[in-house]
Amino acid sequence: MEHFSQDSSYLEKLLPAEEAIKQIQSGRRIFIGSSCGEPMHLVNTLVEKANQFSDLEIVRLMSSQSSPLSLIANKSAGNNFTVRSIYQGSAVRSNLAEVKRFIAPMNLFAVPGLFKNKQLPLQAALIQVAPPDEFGWMSLGVSVDVTLAAAQSADLVIAQVNPQMPRILGYGNIHINDTDIIVEHEEPILTIDPLEEFESAHTIGNLVGNLIEDGSTIQMGLGNTPQAIMIALSEKNDLGVHSQFLIDCMMDLAKKGVVNNRKKGLHDGKMVASSAIGTRKLYDYLNNNPSVSFFPSDYVNNPNTISRNNRMVAINVGMAIDFTGQVAAEVLPKDHYSGVTGLLDFVRGSTLSPGGKSIILIPSTRLKGSVSRFVPTLEGSSVVVPRSDVQYVVSEYGAVNLFGKSLQERTMAMISLAHPDFREELLEKAKDMGLLAKKRTLDEFITGIYPAKMEETRDIDGHSVRFRAAKPVDGRRIQEHFYNLTHEDIQSRFFHEKSQFLRDDMKEMFQIDYKKDLTVVAVTGEFGFGKVIGMGAYLKGHSSNVAEVAFSVSKDWQGKGLAKILMEKLYHAAIDNGIEGFVAFTSPTNKGMINLFKTLPCKVNSGIEEDMFVLTGRFSESA
Repeated sequence: MEHFSQDSSYLEKLLPAEEAIKQIQSGRRIFIGSSCGEPMHLVNTLVEKANQFSDLEIVRLMSSQSSPLSLIANKSAGNNFTVRSIYQGSAVRSNLAEVKRFIAPMNLFAVPGLFKNKQLPLQAALIQVAPPDEFGWMSLGVSVDVTLAAAQSADLVIAQVNPQMPRILGYGNIHINDTDIIVEHEEPILTIDPLEEFESAHTIGNLVGNLIEDGSTIQMGLGNTPQAIMIALSEKNDLGVHSQFLIDCMMDLAKKGVVNNRKKGLHDGKMVASSAIGTRKLYDYLNNNPSVSFFPSDYVNNPNTISRNNRMVAINVGMAIDFTGQVAAEVLPKDHYSGVTGLLDFVRGSTLSPGGKSIILIPSTRLKGSVSRFVPTLEGSSVVVPRSDVQYVVSEYGAVNLFGKSLQERTMAMISLAHPDFREELLEKAKDMGLLAKKRTLDEFITGIYPAKMEETRDIDGHSVRFRAAKPVDGRRIQEHFYNLTHEDIQSRFFHEKSQFLRDDMKEMFQIDYKKDLTVVAVTGEFGFGKVIGMGAYLKGHSSNVAEVAFSVSKDWQGKGLAKILMEKLYHAAIDNGIEGFVAFTSPTNKGMINLFKTLPCKVNSGIEEDMFVLTGRFSESA
């Protein structure tokens, strides 16, 4: 093989892998380069020579299940190896259960200091690098994270020089002079193909997209929703990336111009990360790309660094969540890498960012729908994100903001996000635990799929107004909306004097299945704390396929077109759900309702029925 450098110090350090591994002594602690930067040739040689060692302790981040080191760790290695994996999950997965006693739970930004401060002294580090440049610098490529700190701290550094490793710009280089042994070996860098999206991914992706504003900086954890989220973000503008990992969908968004990093506020113009996990196409894109900078984990994952990005949005996958909001996370299947070691870093950093938010994605079920991911308590799973740190939670049944919410409100929210098959069981458990009153009933919770596609934000008189389907957690907001209506509006809406709007009286207005019964609300203010300023609802009759509609708009917002938008939303939802028409009962003097009905794209009939003025529109009858 032609040598990559003619530098005399480089040539003096060249050894075959077998000779390099012999320099390691028994009883030593060895760091292995992490994630897709794992030096496979050196690792394979180490595993082949396992019988020559005793009591080696391997230190690494949780890595691929198919790595030779993972395979030997999951077997009985006798007195040859123990593998200390830095991982923050609960290790309930079968491939981790047998070695969970060697797992060291840590937040990723703190790991480099563990090495640098000699709290965990490293006698050797096996790393993988790109060939040196003319100045003798070698890029750590796709794995800077904690690898740079390990290489700077270890007594013996063995570097596998691989021409297939991309050279990635930033602060992730090591000089020839800072290595002890160099092994030249070309082989493919570890790659991960995108996982198949789960059934609810696109619904969840749309809900997440609705929470992300133009100009946001995003972090995305590993999981099987990135493609759906990428599609949901494809119409956004001026997004940035500051993430533990760079993955293929971030590259795709950058190529589309959606990610341009212009408004990050920190490292403008650059995608910032500490490692890359993906396809060869991604690695080729990153090679010598001036719009990408890699830094070590104690910088990228430091919550203070994360918080300096504008509108920082952390998007991560949870494996389970309990009534109070505690989140469990596990290593992912199918040879994926763990992303949970940095999850809490980004959860905390994003919520400190100006306009930032943390989003936890949790599909409602696992094991083909047989087990709920929304549970009363986390039993047998470690808490990765404490309840006090959880903000936004999204399942295919909606999105909620738990920040500042009481345990009762959190429990209501969790049941509303759970699969309908499990809600009755969860409700009864919540009442047994004293988190919900005994009188609460299942009919307070939706039974249909939340219509994420209905969500829309419009600018009205310089204010951002969100139109969406109502959720069970909107109960209090809907009460407050009615209490704030004028006397005349109450009379028009309810046809009689009314001064109390008790939950038991109001619950029919937000007990919805999103098909026969649907309420659409107009909301202003921060997600999870917004104010309902308008409502439109339809309720399908039992004897006909025509739905009765009713509307209310707060006084300060009347005359601005809110009711027309609400009617549009209801009309399109009714068409989708097979409803044949609308009917409204009002008074002949209610010009607002009469004019609103005339906006329907169908013939409108009117008449008197039991002293009520009745408006009817059948969608099949053209105007």
